[in-house]
Order: sequence, then structure tokens, then C-alpha cells
Amino acid sequence: MKHLKLFPKIFLYTLFILIFIVIMTHGLIYLLAPQMHYEFGGSKNITNNVVVSINQAKFVAEAVQKALPISLSCSLVISVICSLLFSKAISDPIKRISATTERMMKLDRTVSCPTQTKDEIGTLAENVNELYSNLLSTIEHLEREKDAVRDMERAKVDFLRAASHELKTPVTALNATLENMILGVGKYQDYASYLPECKEMVEQLSGMIHEILETSKLNLTTEPPRSVDVSELLAELCEPYQLIAAAHQISFLLDLPEQFPATLPVGSFSKAVSNILANAVAYTEEGKTVSVHIKGRSLVVENECDPIPASEIRRLFEPFYRPDLSRNRESGGNGLGLYIVDTLLTSMNLPFTFAPMKSPLGMRFTIHL
Repeated sequence: MKHLKLFPKIFLYTLFILIFIVIMTHGLIYLLAPQMHYEFGGSKNITNNVVVSINQAKFVAEAVQKALPISLSCSLVISVICSLLFSKAISDPIKRISATTERMMKLDRTVSCPTQTKDEIGTLAENVNELYSNLLSTIEHLEREKDAVRDMERAKVDFLRAASHELKTPVTALNATLENMILGVGKYQDYASYLPECKEMVEQLSGMIHEILETSKLNLTTEPPRSVDVSELLAELCEPYQLIAAAHQISFLLDLPEQFPATLPVGSFSKAVSNILANAVAYTEEGKTVSVHIKGRSLVVENECDPIPASEIRRLFEPFYRPDLSRNRESGGNGLGLYIVDTLLTSMNLPFTFAPMKSPLGMRFTIHL
């Protein structure tokens, strides 16, 4: 019985129970019926002087013996039919659930267990459907996580390649200068002139390495968001850049509402905005204007400059990329500023745009809060 499937197992169990009940019932009838005595009532007036004598036990026994095979056969047929119907009613929903779970094992996203009843089997089907729905959601989440990790790893590889290439030039220049100084080649014998130049290269390398290390940590640190007054935060962030702008005869306009509450990771948001402000001031010429203001639910940073071609804008967010108009590091920085901004704002799920302005000519960076 242990190796039988559900339908024959239920059928045999039910049939054995019904046959046992039928046999016991008929056996009791066969044993007890002859022992029952009946009194025949009739008219008190006996006519024709006829006397009838009946052996009750023998009569009942013969009647039971004649009816017993028919009754037993009918009972057995009814037992088989009832067992079949009962077994089918119990096993069919379970078989349907079993067939459905086999399709679920193959991750068929269109399948679900039928829930036609409200009993325990219907509850089981609902639980299976809920479990399968949660499983599919978990799989989708893991797939998204896997894609995100793959993209992150690819970005890290690209970043390391770019960093290696970027560090190669100053290291080669420094090594060549020091080697010529050691060999006393031509003008490099003048140590007093070239040692400060070597020190400047070392400081440049140190700054680049520091930026690279800081950038590599962006995806490793998570900061919980908290409620903050953006107006107050921006006023504090803009203060040093206002001083830099004033030193370069650049107008710095700050127009903020009295209060602008938002829920943000303050550290990451501050770093992103600081990089945007630094770029805006660095690429604004003397006598031009930098403007910071709130428009609706957006933070807008504008600076008057020569607009960047549309073909260059997307590449500005690549690590170490500097457009041809600012390829040297003195004017173009190290090429990590907007890459850091892109990484931070993306991690905070804050959409942004960076586009040229027509009147006045310049660039506009918008963060949608």
C-alpha cells in the first residue's frame, strides 16, 4: 500500500471500510434475525376451523438466506461506486495541484493552482500560489541584484583601467625627470629648478590617488536618509564657493526659499552638490554669473560659459574624461567630478539633467528632489 498512488490508495481504503461495514451488517442480520419472534394478529373469529402453525425462526432464516446474496451484491456494487466517487473527489484536486507544482518547478510564470473550494485543499492551493508568487518575486529581485552587481563589477574594471591609464602619464614623466637628474643629462643638472617640478608631480599624483580611492568607496558606503532643510544645507554648501567666485570676479546668485524640507542622505547629497558647484565656478569666466535656485521640487545650478556640445555631455560622466576644450589638468581637473556626481545621485535615486542654456549662454544642472 505504501507504494500505491493516491487514487488507488484512497479507493482501496474506502472500499475495505465499506465492505467491512456491509459484511458486519449482513452478518448481524443473519445471526440475529432468526432469534426474533413475531406475533401475528388477526380476526378473533376463526372460520372453517383452520389452524395454521408457523415456525418463526425457520421462516425468518430462510427469508434472510434468500435475500442475503442479492442484498450483499447490491451493497458491494454500491460500495465500489461510492469508493470510486469519493476517491475521485479527494484525489482529483490533489492531482491538479501536483501537476501544477511540476510546471512551477520549471518556473512557468503563467501557471497557478486552481482554488475551486474553500476547504483545506483550497487553502493548500492558495498557499502554494502565494509561495510561488513570493518565489518568483525573489528570483526577479535576485536577477536584478545580479545584473546590478555585474554592472558594478564592469564599472569597477573600466574605472581601474581608466585610472591606470591616467596615472601612467605623470608617473612616466616623473620617472624620466628623476632619471635624467640622476644621470646629469643637460639641463636636468639644475636640481634647484627640477626638484620643485618633481615635487609638484608627486603632489599631483597624490591628489589623483586620493580621488581614485575616494571614488572607489562610493558604492561601498550606505548612508540612511534623514529629514533635512535643503535651503539651510545649500546655504552652507555655497558659502566657500561664493568666496572663490568673488576672488575671481564672478557673480554668485543664491535664491532659496525660507524652508525646503526633504529626506536625503545628507553626506552623499552634499558631496554631489559640492562637485557641481565646484565645476560651475571653475568653468565660469571673469565677469560671468553662477546661479543657484530652487524651482518647484528641483535644485537648479546654472553658470554662464561656452555651452558644451551635446555629443560631449554624456561622456562627461565617464571617469577621467575631459573634453578637448579642457584637456589639461590645470583647467580640466582630474575628470572625476561629474563621474562622482553621477554615481552618487544614481545611488540616491535622484534623477538629474545636464543641458546647455540658450539665454544666457551656459550650462544648467538640474536635480529633481
